[in-house]
Amino acid sequence: MYVSHLSLLDFRSYDRVDVEFQSGVNILVGQNGQGKTNLVEAIGYIATLGSHRVATDAALIRHKQPRAFIRSRIVRGDRSQTVEIELINGKANRARINRGTPGRTADALGILKTVLFAPEDLVLVKGEPDARRRFLNELTVFISPRMSAVLSDYDRVIKQRSALLKSSIAARKAGRTQDLSTLDVWDAKLASLGAQIMAFRQRLVHALKPYVHSSYNQVSLNQSSAHITYMPSMHIRDETPVEETEDVLHSVSEWETTLIEALTHVRSKELDRGVCLVGPHRDDVFMALNELPVKGYASHGESWSFALALRLASYRLMTDGPQHDSASDELSQYWWTDSDVDTEPVLILDDVFAELDSKRRRQLAHLIADARQVIITAAVGDDIPEELSGKTFYVSHGQVSETLEGLETEDAHEQP
Repeated sequence: MYVSHLSLLDFRSYDRVDVEFQSGVNILVGQNGQGKTNLVEAIGYIATLGSHRVATDAALIRHKQPRAFIRSRIVRGDRSQTVEIELINGKANRARINRGTPGRTADALGILKTVLFAPEDLVLVKGEPDARRRFLNELTVFISPRMSAVLSDYDRVIKQRSALLKSSIAARKAGRTQDLSTLDVWDAKLASLGAQIMAFRQRLVHALKPYVHSSYNQVSLNQSSAHITYMPSMHIRDETPVEETEDVLHSVSEWETTLIEALTHVRSKELDRGVCLVGPHRDDVFMALNELPVKGYASHGESWSFALALRLASYRLMTDGPQHDSASDELSQYWWTDSDVDTEPVLILDDVFAELDSKRRRQLAHLIADARQVIITAAVGDDIPEELSGKTFYVSHGQVSETLEGLETEDAHEQP
């Protein structure tokens, strides 16, 4: 698949802009702060319904404007679809598919798939577990949009159960009798939904392992051996050695039983603290180079290469598509539900080459040169290896042009 057209209205720094992309390599060149990342952020938003830079949508709407529009034409195989997302300040966003009636934004999930690597991705390696959980959730929904509903339902259960735990603390302090039967009901819901997420995550990480290993070898020129392991919250809590858990793929029903047992085990602690202590919302991914944890041991360059390897691994996994033995019968309804043979995502590299030396630049260029579509941003065009020849756009002060002369207008140097 590839994005053939992008149109923005009152999005970030752009009052209005239209860009015609091509399949293959597309390069956005411009000084920092001119709007390059805003363009790829908009493409990523269509795919994920979220920004890789900010947690809320308010910052995406141009200053003093009530709403913003992102419209894109996506080509998959021999057909194309138009997706429009309307971001509304203070209200629920809306989506239109093929210029139909506006509806839920969730209806747009699965139409466009992207893998976006940006400087912010260092948080995957150096940051807290919630960044790695977001990484897993995003990839989960790309592989199976149906899982978006499971993740949303689980979030609601966690909020309701957390509120109940907090209210039990208030009741105890007030000397009131606690009725814990409702907590049992929420435990069952947490275990049912959480088991589906954990079974999917375990298989996802298991499928990513060889891609992460090979991608890091290629990016780092075989300097180290990279490994990732799924770490469910119960194993983190019990400090179960990674080696004992990484290659045992559990069924959904087995995860559900494990979650129920874990919830029973921590019930008293949860009632004392008023928080949910086990479940997918506390999972992590263990990352290692030559058996040493990446976090705390890896250099900046190694951390950068590992984060890039995670994204390249995601790209390759999605491109290769389903492996027939990747999931149990319990997960078959979710695992790789996309029947479209064109599963290769759009690869987006935001200011990546500036962080690499010349050897790694050429190596990365070699790895991505044959992608169906790659969109690259760079402050300096010379940072892009010659192997990545394609369509170049110049970005300056809210304008995008295929020639430098196209930016030389009276308004080109005015800040929007």
